[in-house]
Amino acid sequence: MTKNCLASRWIFVLPLALCIPAACQPPKIEFMPLEAAQPVLQEFADTVPPELRNAPNAAAWSAWVQAQDSSIRQRLDLGEEDTLTNLLRFGVTYTNEYQIDREYLTSYGKSTLVNAFAENRANDLIRALSSPTANEGMLQMRAFLMQRGYSFKTPEERARLKQHMLENLAHMRDEFGEFREKIKTADLFEQGQLYSQRGISLDSNLWPDYAIDRSLDEMVKAGLLKPGSVRRIAIIGPGLDFANKEYGNDFYPPQSIQPFAVLDSLFRLGLSDPRTFQLYTFDISPNVNIHLARVQKNASAGKPYVVQLPWNSAVPFSPEYFKTFDAYWQTLGKWIGTPVKPVSVPLKVAEDIHIKALSIRPEIASRITPVDMNIVFQRLAATAADQKFDLVIGTNIFIYYGAFEQSLARANLSSMLNPGGFVLSNDILADKVPSQLEEAHRTTIEVRSQPQITEYVFCYKRLPLEGPSPTLPAGNTASPSPRP
Repeated sequence: MTKNCLASRWIFVLPLALCIPAACQPPKIEFMPLEAAQPVLQEFADTVPPELRNAPNAAAWSAWVQAQDSSIRQRLDLGEEDTLTNLLRFGVTYTNEYQIDREYLTSYGKSTLVNAFAENRANDLIRALSSPTANEGMLQMRAFLMQRGYSFKTPEERARLKQHMLENLAHMRDEFGEFREKIKTADLFEQGQLYSQRGISLDSNLWPDYAIDRSLDEMVKAGLLKPGSVRRIAIIGPGLDFANKEYGNDFYPPQSIQPFAVLDSLFRLGLSDPRTFQLYTFDISPNVNIHLARVQKNASAGKPYVVQLPWNSAVPFSPEYFKTFDAYWQTLGKWIGTPVKPVSVPLKVAEDIHIKALSIRPEIASRITPVDMNIVFQRLAATAADQKFDLVIGTNIFIYYGAFEQSLARANLSSMLNPGGFVLSNDILADKVPSQLEEAHRTTIEVRSQPQITEYVFCYKRLPLEGPSPTLPAGNTASPSPRP
């Protein structure tokens, strides 16, 4: 999700309702009712916010949950600041300066060489942001900064913006150092909540899509999923990639890949029918929702959606991981579109960037419906079986929340699934509160052996009320892919 604040933050925002034809109206969404939250409130009675400790009535709960929903949405601005910092660190379209990788980042403020990289990058980025020929991603970032009160008009205003960028860089350095220390001793549940105090970012890449593909394939082989069994799909936090966290893929327009990558996997495995599937995306970001609504609207008019599919072989993953990932990537998109010529890759990173482009068929893109929904505090209002889902996917989403919020989200997820439906996530979900979601499968992918990096996909099955609870081993506590 990702992922991932007001509708006015970008100057070209349009009302979402104008983008969705009547044939594809989104489902009705409601805030989580008090009775559904009661088991979670009781389990966390000693740690819930003070205003919830004395048996809140329905009115008090409604007021609190709506205030918290607003608070979570405000974290999107902090996530956008992280995107700006990643653009400063890794961008390749606006500067020839060295990139600020993780090791350089830890030296910022201590090394005159790294400080010089940062100063030069900040100057070059500000020039690019203020250019009349700025690309779409730069225009969006410029609008965000102007909404935050920054300007490019005078040397003094540009100096103020530069200071802001470098302060954010120092903040990311400190945050990354804290993350490295915490993950040394964190178990899987602690790892799955490490970003609970961070801004919610929209950046994405292809690694989680590969992991989901592996998980779906394993579930088919284990007999958990049957041919044609997945008709209604939801993607939580689909992401809007512009300045990727890994090596600055800022040379293509903002795009959302995960909904289409998931569909490609489902069609390849025979789990979904391209003629009858329904896919909804749930996101709290108006930018994500508006982008996907435009995709849907253009596709309904017969226009394909073109996406770039890049990956970077300079990341410190094992040759074995790259071999299996590359096999996935080579065929990615075969079931939903046709290859087209990709964008040009700047020479300075061309050696490490592997890229292809895909033109997604309009009849596929037109069947995706974006919905504004906060999975922590909101759920489908409909109870009819034909409004519930067979599969819900959320990658790099639940890590932004603590155990209390994850437990609320788990209850909401359960309420939206058909019995026998599944939730897939690369973050383990807190499981102290009964929710009829039980772990049914776990995919383990070794990304690197020394030091060990392990990626997981956790599969939760919605059981009938009388169903048994499967018991799985707790698993090891190997570190997941480092995500800052």
